[in-house]
Amino acid sequence: MKKIKIELKKFINNTKKQLKRIKTEHLIREYLKNNTLFITFVLTVVINSTVLRFFCMHTLENYLSFKAIFADLTIAIIIGSFGYLCKPKNRFNYYLIFDIFLSAICMINSVYYTFYTSFASVSMLSLTQYIGDVGDAVVENVIQLKDLFYILGPLVLIIVHLKTNKKQVAKTIEVKSERKKKMTSTLAAGLICLFIYCITLSSLDVSRFIKQWNKEYIVMRFGIYIYQVNDLVTSIQPKINSMFGYDQAKKTVDDYFINKSDIAQTNEYTNIFEGKNVIVIHAESMMNNLIGMQFNGVEVTPNLNKLASEGMYFSNFYSQVSVGTSSDTELTYNTSLMPTKSGTAFVSYSDRVYNGTPKYFNDKGYYTFSMHANNADFWNRRKMHETLGYQRFYSKSDYKVSPENVIGLGLSDKEFFNQSIQKLLKINEKYENWYGLLIMLSNHTPFSDVDKYGEFDVSLKETITLEDGTVTEQVYPYMEGTKLGNYFKSAHYADAALGEFIANLEANGLLENTVVVLYGDHDARLPKADYNRLYNYDKETNGVLDSDDPNYILFDSYQYELGRKVPFIIWTNDMAGTKLNMEVKEIMGMIDVQPTLGNMFGFYNKYSLGNDIFNVRGNNIVCFPNGNWVTDKVYYNSQKEEYLSLTQEAISEEYIKKNTEYTNTLLDVSNNIIVFDLLNTEKYTD
Repeated sequence: MKKIKIELKKFINNTKKQLKRIKTEHLIREYLKNNTLFITFVLTVVINSTVLRFFCMHTLENYLSFKAIFADLTIAIIIGSFGYLCKPKNRFNYYLIFDIFLSAICMINSVYYTFYTSFASVSMLSLTQYIGDVGDAVVENVIQLKDLFYILGPLVLIIVHLKTNKKQVAKTIEVKSERKKKMTSTLAAGLICLFIYCITLSSLDVSRFIKQWNKEYIVMRFGIYIYQVNDLVTSIQPKINSMFGYDQAKKTVDDYFINKSDIAQTNEYTNIFEGKNVIVIHAESMMNNLIGMQFNGVEVTPNLNKLASEGMYFSNFYSQVSVGTSSDTELTYNTSLMPTKSGTAFVSYSDRVYNGTPKYFNDKGYYTFSMHANNADFWNRRKMHETLGYQRFYSKSDYKVSPENVIGLGLSDKEFFNQSIQKLLKINEKYENWYGLLIMLSNHTPFSDVDKYGEFDVSLKETITLEDGTVTEQVYPYMEGTKLGNYFKSAHYADAALGEFIANLEANGLLENTVVVLYGDHDARLPKADYNRLYNYDKETNGVLDSDDPNYILFDSYQYELGRKVPFIIWTNDMAGTKLNMEVKEIMGMIDVQPTLGNMFGFYNKYSLGNDIFNVRGNNIVCFPNGNWVTDKVYYNSQKEEYLSLTQEAISEEYIKKNTEYTNTLLDVSNNIIVFDLLNTEKYTD
């Protein structure tokens, strides 16, 4: 009897469990059936954001970042909860609108990241006016097939909607209180998720979220949707801060400069070029790895090589651009300030006061000018060049442009230099001293006018002897047909234009008392895969060597970043063979140019954030707008919070911490100077 009772009890318990399981499964099925659109909306939104990280940041940590996925899920639930306030027949429209909107955010950021290696900012909307001028570059070099993936989200939602019983949905009646109850319970679930997410954040996460210097880090920790909301607030914040945060910003800047002398340090290069004329060449997308590079014994940039070998060549030099690319370089070169955290200084802050290099030359009695055969309003140069101190801007309207002399985005470099020579001759006749900037254009992405660049072969040629003794030439495609290969062709053309220009300056006597300063404005932002092919070409397969091949050269994300160096050269026609003819291997950034040139030409900007490179040998640091930095010992990636040692020395935690703090402070001080107009003497006094 006891045994029967035990079996009966076991049977009843099992039956209860089965009934409970059946009830749970029934509830789940009913929930899925009654909330199909909500679930589909949430899933497509989260999948899109996850795929975005997959396409942009190629590490498993980024693909499967729990914090980012959970953050995106939380936002999707919260947004989706308000769909329940709509009547059933209108609910699909609500979800579709937001699915399209959030998918568009992912698509825009995917396209943006391809070109800028950063995520899009609301503050950059003002730059859409320039898209027409660079439309081909965007289509050919930026938009890719992967960027169309995000369309699938809304399409899946539409298909799910069509497969559900629309007639039944249309006839479904939910009283207002029932809809409100659904919304409230779902919103509560979303807010609970948000609370759980918030308590998992570290102080470092919160600090970087507030500052938003490193957009990659924020997207990896907070997801793309929270990043975009934060970016919107950050983009509006400068307008608010400039009215309310002035005192604190001024104190921060005062404290930073409190121990900086009003008198420049001197060294062996002090005033060596004082009184000489200056030609500054802004070499569009010219990279340092071009120097010395050859294909089949032919140099890619023979004229750049010559300038580097005869002049003062800074071989470890980095541009420090953000989303403003060329305009950021002009800002940093001229002012020794960093790009702004939000927007670009050239567009968003052109009404500020800057201690621009042209102003210092104006004070020394020089006539200052800039030349660029493009639209004067591109990057707001018309206004900003005046702000920086250029007395005259020769732009597209000052040049003769015809279809046959156009390459890429505008007037070819050869024709630009030819027409500029005539203007320089007139300036030289009229003024005793002058300082001029010439901005090149032909070597601009997308590097597709290959038929106009002239002959330059980037294939691989080998002379081989056949068994019968016949000598023949074997040709392998190598870099032909790749974007990097086309870039080499474009750079070869730009270099030829540069060589003709230098020769014309010499022929017209314009180099007799002149210093030529040349810098690459930024790297060409070309695919890492093309560099892998460049360094690891397998001629037998016309592919890339396997990574386990003994001849394989590792080219990872660190090598890519370190390889983005650009040339910086100071040259005169009589410098070869003198003590000034040297290679300077110190780590140096664009921010260091103004103080270095200032010492050579006899002017000093107390509020420069860079260093005269000859005063900090072995102890310089180059900070980047995303919070990364590099010294002669370490390249530090702030997004990954890891570093690559560049020497055999042991690197201490204190060294990393000190330089990271220095970088963050420098970025904040620079941003405060610009946003709050702290160089305006009416507000800011020594």
